[in-house]
Amino acid sequence: MTSGDRVELTTLLQQWRAGSSDAGNELMAAAHDNLRRLAAHYLQGERRDLSVQATDLVSELYVKLFSSGAIAWQDRAHFFAVAGRQLRRILVDHARARGAAKRGGDEVRVSLTQIQGLAQPVALDVLDVDEALRRLETFDARAAAGVELRFFSGLTEEEIAEILGIAPATVRRDWKLARAWLVTQLAPASSKFGR
Repeated sequence: MTSGDRVELTTLLQQWRAGSSDAGNELMAAAHDNLRRLAAHYLQGERRDLSVQATDLVSELYVKLFSSGAIAWQDRAHFFAVAGRQLRRILVDHARARGAAKRGGDEVRVSLTQIQGLAQPVALDVLDVDEALRRLETFDARAAAGVELRFFSGLTEEEIAEILGIAPATVRRDWKLARAWLVTQLAPASSKFGR
């Protein structure tokens, strides 16, 4: 995304916050490719016959963003942070629905290529990832927020630092510690998929 695209998204967010529904529609059109790419990244490890597609996730996200109350959008990074959190919730909801229908057969899986330290990129049940992040939040909420912003929102260290109000060096330090902790938590879960 170019700096011109970032300025356009920020301008559209400001107009949407001011009440322009047209700006909201333009924003979603402008952000669609990035959101779809982000959703596709999560689903890399999915079974081919699973009904959840990246386009479906973006459509559900669109509905959630437009049906929620007025959000005080700050900038592009804030938009993608909110979008990432909503995508995480959508994936968790799909996983829970599948688990209720048939426990253990149709998990919704996400690809964890960004968490170095695992022997190889793995696909994990999104519920395992969500649970690990919830546990991390109990003792290091800032690190958990950084992981969510990095993994589920696709934000850079600088954008994460801006959102969390910390230095990029702190983001890197938090990521290093959180990554090591997540490897210990998620490596056993990855073995149940034989990957």
